[in-house]
Amino acid sequence: MKRVLVTGINSYIGSSFSEWVSKYQNSYSVEFISLKDSLWRGKSFNGYDVILHSAAIVHKKENDLSMYTEVNKNLTVELAQLAKQQGVSQFIFISTMGVYGTETGFITSKTEPLPKTPYAQSKLEAEKLLMQLENENFRVTILRPPLVYGHGCKGNYVKLSKMIKKVPIFPKVSNQRSMIYIDNLSEFLRIVIDGNIRGLLFPQNKHFVNTTVLASLISKQNNKKVLITSIFNSVILIGLKFSGSLRKVFGSFQYDLTLPGGPDTVVDGVVFQYETMDFEKSIEITERGKKIE
Repeated sequence: MKRVLVTGINSYIGSSFSEWVSKYQNSYSVEFISLKDSLWRGKSFNGYDVILHSAAIVHKKENDLSMYTEVNKNLTVELAQLAKQQGVSQFIFISTMGVYGTETGFITSKTEPLPKTPYAQSKLEAEKLLMQLENENFRVTILRPPLVYGHGCKGNYVKLSKMIKKVPIFPKVSNQRSMIYIDNLSEFLRIVIDGNIRGLLFPQNKHFVNTTVLASLISKQNNKKVLITSIFNSVILIGLKFSGSLRKVFGSFQYDLTLPGGPDTVVDGVVFQYETMDFEKSIEITERGKKIE
């Protein structure tokens, strides 16, 4: 049995992973720990195989780099050091696609990170320090997932969904974006843990997402009619040059599907097959909470 300790009592990714692996009876034991106070420093990590570190400061009104650095970098490294000292064999760190510092583009193995926000900067700094801790007995795994979505997930998907539900007209665009459904990410994590896989990994759905198609599916699941039109395309094209918010919605932002950990890639002899359902059904569950038979 794999014993996994998840940081962040209310972690969406951690809680979803725990629920996902609960169907594999006697294969995984998942526990949670809070890092909000100093009590965690007195906890023994002996006996745990994996620490899934998903706790972080993400979006705060204060743009204070020192606050992000203290939690997302310093605390992360301290946690990893203690885990290493006490015999934990794998440390999984949830980083972000934001380390590339852009809202658009095609990310390949040659794309250099250039974080712009304190959040992304602190995550990248943590990545570098974690890799220095690795040895044959302590494997470090870093994930840079794209936008994560699923029922109960907070963040940019929710903002987009709310907007789509309100507007009667939506632009017809031809963009493509990398995203990952939460069950796909949970299965991805299970594969990583089973294979004790290390390194920098890039999970994502098998197929890129078009924002117009996404808008249509969200509208359909909410029994709402929306008119899809190209009339706004010239305005959007201009707006993409000046607005980061527009780029996040209507621009193209993709990972190369052949990056390590991408769908059907092979890492350390392990095939990454973690697509759990097709995209339309994943949006159905995200919007309604369950499949409509």
